[in-house]
Amino acid sequence: MDQPLPNLPKLSLPRIVVIGAGFAGLKLARKLKNKNYQVILLDKNNYHQFQPLFYQVATAGLEPSAISFPLRKVFHNTPNVTFRMAEAQRIDQEKNRVYTDIGYVDYDYLILAMGADTNYFGMKNIMENSVPMKSVSEALFIRNKIISNYEKAINIADLQKRKALMNVVIVGGGPTGVELAGAMAELRNKVFPKDYPQLNFDNMKVVLIEMGPSLLAGMSPTSGQKAKEYLESLQVDVMLNTAVENYDGLNVMINGEEKLKTNTLLWAAGIAPNGIEGIVDTQKFKNGRLLVDEFNLVHNSKNIYALGDLCLQQLPDYPKGHPQVAQVAIQQADNLGNNFLGQLKNKAPKAFRYKDLGSMATVGRKLAVVDLPFIKFQGILAWLTWLFVHLMAILGVKNRIFIFLDWSWNYLAFDPSLRLLIRPTYVKPKDRDELVEDKT
Repeated sequence: MDQPLPNLPKLSLPRIVVIGAGFAGLKLARKLKNKNYQVILLDKNNYHQFQPLFYQVATAGLEPSAISFPLRKVFHNTPNVTFRMAEAQRIDQEKNRVYTDIGYVDYDYLILAMGADTNYFGMKNIMENSVPMKSVSEALFIRNKIISNYEKAINIADLQKRKALMNVVIVGGGPTGVELAGAMAELRNKVFPKDYPQLNFDNMKVVLIEMGPSLLAGMSPTSGQKAKEYLESLQVDVMLNTAVENYDGLNVMINGEEKLKTNTLLWAAGIAPNGIEGIVDTQKFKNGRLLVDEFNLVHNSKNIYALGDLCLQQLPDYPKGHPQVAQVAIQQADNLGNNFLGQLKNKAPKAFRYKDLGSMATVGRKLAVVDLPFIKFQGILAWLTWLFVHLMAILGVKNRIFIFLDWSWNYLAFDPSLRLLIRPTYVKPKDRDELVEDKT
């Protein structure tokens, strides 16, 4: 839109516009609360999403609200931070202006923290027929789809059609795929047979497909092998060195053959950075990530910074860039925030240096793998460590309490109570008017 963003506070402070309220954008905005900057935070949703637990929403372990936090609540009594729910569309680098779907906003500094989305590697059929999991709404869609499939399966006499509805195929052997496969297997083994006693769950396959030679490629070989053993103990079919070539909504094509039949293919095989119009080719790497220096300043720019999954920072220790994980985004935002605060005191900026705090993944109840810089361990201790770390990372005391209660109940009863098929319905304006008239 060619009109300025309405109702923005007029402050005589340097203006920082932050696009994206994920781990990086939210961390930076919180770092600058009540400081001598005006911060305009833009996001297409009015809530922050805790991505590491999307799979628990998808498998009915947690409510969507438990891993989401309203952004406006974060900035109560913070006059220098303003949130607007808007979708950024274009940047004018010469005018220092961002155009959104609700108007434009000028900036002194621009922070790009839009994160990444699902990467289908150019495979159109897979994009159209598989289901990604990069948002709370997509996780909820998966939950609805899986439950809906079983409700259909129980009413189908044809065994092959019933199997296709029950089978779940997951592509991608990173933490998301491993955690999703483990959770689905536990539902298949322990929960769904009680809900659908008429169905034979020996007919249901949970399959995890990974193109590489091992699971959890970003972690140690020991953790990858242990995760594979845990999944196989849960009766997950793990297929390594296997690439999915096509999927038409029913048939999974591997090496030119129809290897599997499923109505549910969950795609967790890669991510691609979210782009925005106005960034020139010389500022981007060939995979679309933005090239930044050691201060996260975008190449050939004086006042545009990029953080997290979106950026590529080629340093001696990380010539191919940092791993696209939450800790990198949080630490980059923290460093940039400190540099902005130091700028107010005429201090020289500090270059970003990533501190690897370790990696972890849960495979199921009492099963997890943890790689810390000084030790690697698996099993129940790793699982408890995973629970504690993720519980403390959740935004909001209420959310932590809800998640703790859900996890405690699920551990004791092993019967998550969120298997509700709730789908939004559309009421036509005419019908809506009639409903209002009936009530009055």
